Amino acid sequence: MMKKLFGVWGGLLLVGLVYFCLWPVPIEPVSWDAPAAPGYAGPHAVNDKLAKLNVIDLGTEAGPEHILVGPDGKLYTTVESGRILRMQPDGSQQEVFAQTGGRVLGFDFDHKGHLIAADAVKGLLSIAPDKTIQLLTDKVDVNGRPDPIRYADAVVVAQNGKMYLSDASTRFAPKDWGGTFEASVLDILEQAATGRVLEFDPVSGQTRIVAHGLSFANGVALSQDEKHLFVSETGKYRVWKIDVNAQGVNVTKGGAEARVLLENLPGYPDNLMRGRDGKMWLGLAKPRNPTIDQLAQQPFLRKVTLRLPRALWPIPRAYGHVMAFTEDGQVVKDLQDPSGAYPESTGVTETADRLYIQSLHAKGLGWLPR
Repeated sequence: MMKKLFGVWGGLLLVGLVYFCLWPVPIEPVSWDAPAAPGYAGPHAVNDKLAKLNVIDLGTEAGPEHILVGPDGKLYTTVESGRILRMQPDGSQQEVFAQTGGRVLGFDFDHKGHLIAADAVKGLLSIAPDKTIQLLTDKVDVNGRPDPIRYADAVVVAQNGKMYLSDASTRFAPKDWGGTFEASVLDILEQAATGRVLEFDPVSGQTRIVAHGLSFANGVALSQDEKHLFVSETGKYRVWKIDVNAQGVNVTKGGAEARVLLENLPGYPDNLMRGRDGKMWLGLAKPRNPTIDQLAQQPFLRKVTLRLPRALWPIPRAYGHVMAFTEDGQVVKDLQDPSGAYPESTGVTETADRLYIQSLHAKGLGWLPR
């Protein structure tokens, strides 16, 4: 009997071992050098300036991932359901402005008052004031062949009408992998650095690659003179400054057209938004996780991680954190909430009297008096 019992346990152990070692997973992890985490020190010393937010109730909606004041003076925000909401700045008179059928993350307005949306499922869209939706682009030419935009994430519109957007990952499209959050986890765990920044010219209708080689290309913002782009590289904890005229520059190879402005941040950089008085706001959606950094040189163990139940994945804890910096990289504001009561603080929208705090999953829209 004991021999049979040991045989059963041995068989189960073997099956488990085969599963954890060989079961197919969607990622092909790449080794990389994760810098030693700086912790919360210096300009990022622990504080609670982001705690006790005022919260605008969004009813059944959640996840005000991007927030902007439109040409009509109203507040617009995208939410998890895929809707774009519109309301007065105090949160009153809420209505659904548009529903694209996808998931709009970042957006901006062009000179016609059209809402230009980076839809993670559909591509780059234009939504007119009468709510008519038009596809602007969902592909880019690569070596003479159309390559799909798989994960449109953020977009900013220049004064000359050109639109700059991040394609966060060319490996993991949210529509194929369970959503935006799930696809981002896969891309960051893999570290293949397939993210890129694109330019769409509405006059010619052409889309081109400005830069590539980014580990989850995220927030995008223009410098004040519109000669450079600031780009969040979420997977490697840094922010780049890239020449808008760059022609398919590979950031992994360096060069004058692209340089790291902020590096080794204490969290995962997300949305970038121009603020007042020349500053730039950045949201840090999650803090660094020591386990993830320790796995940087362990591709096999990162595969094993995906074979674990999702509850055991090394997802960083909730921690509210936003910061502001100047165009030369000097940190001038740092607001934190160590409790993480307002989860995944993705960015800040600054108006004359308020700071609206963007979030990936919050149940309301947070704000602080300016």
